[in-house]
Amino acid sequence: MMPDAESVVGSTRAGNRAPEAARARAGESKSVWELASRAKRASGDLARASSAVKEKALRIAAGLLEKDADRLLAANAGDLAQAEADGVAPAALDRLRLDGGRISSMAEGLRDVAALADPVGEVVDGWVRPNGLRIERVRVPLGVIGIIYENRPNVTADAAGLCLKSGNAAALRGSSTALRSNRAIVEVLRKALSESGLSADCVVLVDDVSREAAATFMQLNGLVDCLIPRGGPSLIASVMENATVPVVIDGDGNCHVYVDRDADLEMAGSILVNAKMQRPGVCNAAESLVVHSDVAEAFLPAAAEALSGVELVGDDEACRILPGIGRANAEDFGREYLALKMSVAVVPSLDAAISHINSYGTGHSEAIVTRNVAAAERFLHEVDAAAVLVNASTRLVDGGQLGLGAEIGISTQKLHARGPMGLRELTCVKWIIRGDGQLRQ
Repeated sequence: MMPDAESVVGSTRAGNRAPEAARARAGESKSVWELASRAKRASGDLARASSAVKEKALRIAAGLLEKDADRLLAANAGDLAQAEADGVAPAALDRLRLDGGRISSMAEGLRDVAALADPVGEVVDGWVRPNGLRIERVRVPLGVIGIIYENRPNVTADAAGLCLKSGNAAALRGSSTALRSNRAIVEVLRKALSESGLSADCVVLVDDVSREAAATFMQLNGLVDCLIPRGGPSLIASVMENATVPVVIDGDGNCHVYVDRDADLEMAGSILVNAKMQRPGVCNAAESLVVHSDVAEAFLPAAAEALSGVELVGDDEACRILPGIGRANAEDFGREYLALKMSVAVVPSLDAAISHINSYGTGHSEAIVTRNVAAAERFLHEVDAAAVLVNASTRLVDGGQLGLGAEIGISTQKLHARGPMGLRELTCVKWIIRGDGQLRQ
């Protein structure tokens, strides 16, 4: 007989037990508590599952996503229609929208993850002490990973796939705008798990989209081992205020492209257009352009023409060179637009560029375009961000683009994980110590 939620919590060590206040709150959203409890029970078996079984589940899920594409698109159409009726912004609608290509990408993402090396059991390092103790540090799953996210239904498949391959159960809580889509995708994932011999509860969806349920989800001590939020400032603020479980922040992306005095201006133009316009509503899209004053007169008019349809706001010098743009203030320089809008700053030196980026950036992804190796190296070492690029678009800061398969998010914090979070970032280490009777003297 399967244990109930209370017995699961009661069986954990005292330090991991949910506090009474959280239990009381969970009573208001019992379904959240029960779903997380089911995921917790399933996580133990998943942690012991072989790589072959996990890979089989992911490949079956990929095939089912493609087979059920019409049903997924119909569910997504319902979400889109409701979102449009509710006046949701165009950038958010883009993140919500599924099409045949995006479903194929979700499926290929699962296959890519299945093909990656399994981090579970990997020996990080090891040594032998003078007394003969043999010591290893080995990667193990975190347990249950909670993902709370907004709009983007592709996150449902990406996050679940990475959690499964790294041996973690996934407890997913999407937004109301994507509820139909998320339900349809999770149904596919759970079917694939059952067909592969794993518990369907390795992936659960919290479909109570109330604020009370969200708060409960953030406070499931003893059931959720790590919480990863993916969304805008209001979601991140809510998590920071309410969460009592460990959190890895997937933060804002006020990403910069800096065009150095020694840049190849044609290359700079193509990188800028890609970074800003290829998909403006995502966190690794460029929001800010910084240009060295020595090349600003030559570069900015061509850049403004190439960025046709993008609203530009700039500092005094940018406005002098481009008289038709708006004037930017400090808030404009520090903002993640997620839209066809961009700030422009003209700076007198590399020092000033680095200072500007470190002052207004969010620590996500920053790029320099230059042929000067010394300038590139300074930028790489002095800009404080999770990812720093030389002569490449910020849009490349992505798990799939960097060889991680799909990613569960891009961490802008500095503890445990920073930058794109792939399989290894969803594990921790266990110390394995083997002896033959050693005692402490």
